Amino acid sequence: MTRDLKKATLVEFLEYKTLYYDKIDFTIVESSWQILSKKIKLPYIIHIVGTNGKGSTGRFLSHYLNKTNHKVLHYSSPHIVKFNERIWINGSDVSDETLEDAHRFLQEIYPIELLQKLTYFEYTTLLAIYLSKNCEYLVLEAGLGGEFDATNVVPSDLSLITTIDLDHQSFLGNTVEAIAQTKMRSVDKKMLVGFQLHESVKDSAYEVKRQLKDEKNLDIEIQIVEEFEKYELNKKFASYLKRNLHLVIACLDELKLSVDLSIFDDVDLFGRCQKIADNITIDVGHNPLAAKVLLKEFENKKITLIYNSYADKDYEEVLKILKPIINKIIIIDINDNRMVDKNNLLKIIKELNIINEPVINIDENEEYLVFGSFLVVEKFLALIGFNEK
Repeated sequence: MTRDLKKATLVEFLEYKTLYYDKIDFTIVESSWQILSKKIKLPYIIHIVGTNGKGSTGRFLSHYLNKTNHKVLHYSSPHIVKFNERIWINGSDVSDETLEDAHRFLQEIYPIELLQKLTYFEYTTLLAIYLSKNCEYLVLEAGLGGEFDATNVVPSDLSLITTIDLDHQSFLGNTVEAIAQTKMRSVDKKMLVGFQLHESVKDSAYEVKRQLKDEKNLDIEIQIVEEFEKYELNKKFASYLKRNLHLVIACLDELKLSVDLSIFDDVDLFGRCQKIADNITIDVGHNPLAAKVLLKEFENKKITLIYNSYADKDYEEVLKILKPIINKIIIIDINDNRMVDKNNLLKIIKELNIINEPVINIDENEEYLVFGSFLVVEKFLALIGFNEK
């Protein structure tokens, strides 16, 4: 495939790329950006980092900017059904044709050595940056990191910090404080720190400010967003979505844009505590932090949990958290070597005394929560023949 990378379609090119890797070499995407930077002018960049809530925060913000006649590109990951979901421009997922045109442009400007070395996420990030060239705003959602995340290759004008908790420890650090600092070291000018479970995350912000002053002579501004009950928001939004929305409102204030809360009411948050039927909710969350917010949303209810998990997630803790609302559980089979051994899940389910059902058989009299990862939601939607559009 190597010699054909210059001729491959985007689909063919991405099939050649690995989605997952054990280490990050930031110099590759930096070198790539240096080439691209000579070809385009960047819009105002809003960088979103955190453990949970990045996708919904980015979509709330991008939706508002679009609805108030600003040109905006929202870059998020991963996708649920189709790759195009990752790049949302002025109200719609990017078209296949626009993607292919951007891909051809990058193929032309990059030497084969860079095309070979760029990861899947790095390359798609560069695609999004290129496609933002005619926008006023680029809303960039970090992948799993911050300082050495591909999205941090361009200088941000404003950083939004969503809730931070333990996740991806092998990459980011073994404590909440270490993870927070890794993420916050991506800040270039100012950070707005949203709702946090751990007070130490706010302390980490000031520690990062000190570090960046000493190391790079950067004078970072910090604003802690704390008035999470200040606005009367649409009751349809889950409580954690309302907290993310308050961070967005603080961002709009920072941008000196007027706030009309009704504009948020028709936002499309695909896979974020989304009801796709009266008795079926899908959520792409995958860690204990996500489980805690779902426990709150379904308190005083009993649900059938349709679930699976990556092996590197704390699935035992997730099931312990959700146990009070689980009536029974169905493990959805996913053919991916990153998933936990099914026998491990079955053992924990038995230890927690949760009823296990072997097959998915939707009963209109039961309430279902589909949860565990993007792959879980994707597989479930394929099984029921769901089409978002």
